Amino acid sequence: MPTDRNIVLFDLFGVIARHQRPGSLDKMAARCHAPTDAFTTAYWACRPPYDAGRQSASEYWTAVLRWLSRPVDPDVIEELRITDIDSWSRVDSRMVAYAQSLRDVAEVAVLSNIPSDHADAFLAAQPWLHRLDHVAFSGKIKAAKPAPAAFQHCVVAMRAAPTDFLFVDDREENVRAAQAIGMNGHVFTGRDELAAVIETWLPTRRPTRK
Repeated sequence: MPTDRNIVLFDLFGVIARHQRPGSLDKMAARCHAPTDAFTTAYWACRPPYDAGRQSASEYWTAVLRWLSRPVDPDVIEELRITDIDSWSRVDSRMVAYAQSLRDVAEVAVLSNIPSDHADAFLAAQPWLHRLDHVAFSGKIKAAKPAPAAFQHCVVAMRAAPTDFLFVDDREENVRAAQAIGMNGHVFTGRDELAAVIETWLPTRRPTRK
């Protein structure tokens, strides 16, 4: 049953934050003395346990280096870790402002796939996150989208019902997963289109803020 609350639940990267900085994978591949395509394969193939909080940064980068048949050097691992965090550090200031403005008419939360050490760096660099109603990072909650547990975490943590949420993500498979547990969903393509969707969605519901 709905609890008559309006919660806009945002993905981070590709919606409020920008995708990985161009050239970052090339830079990390060069540090490993590996071709970019081989590095990219290893980078993403080894990523799920790291995103979901089942591996530390050291364990993740050890797996990547072993995939590439490269020496496991702690100094190299730390350089890769720092470069990786920096590569995901950019935000879209217009979307940050828009998300914050929504708090006049709705609760606003974030659910993002991001490793625990990345999450710590992002929270330190982006104080606006602390002003939202809830922030859920996969590396902290031990569940990554599109797993149902990631969405259920937000439902339980916010003491809400799935139907109270409008989930916004740029990946269709994540939106479908949210809808499968009963959330409303929107595939993000741009701020103006999202604003129109939210303006249509909110009048059908009881306001949560005055």
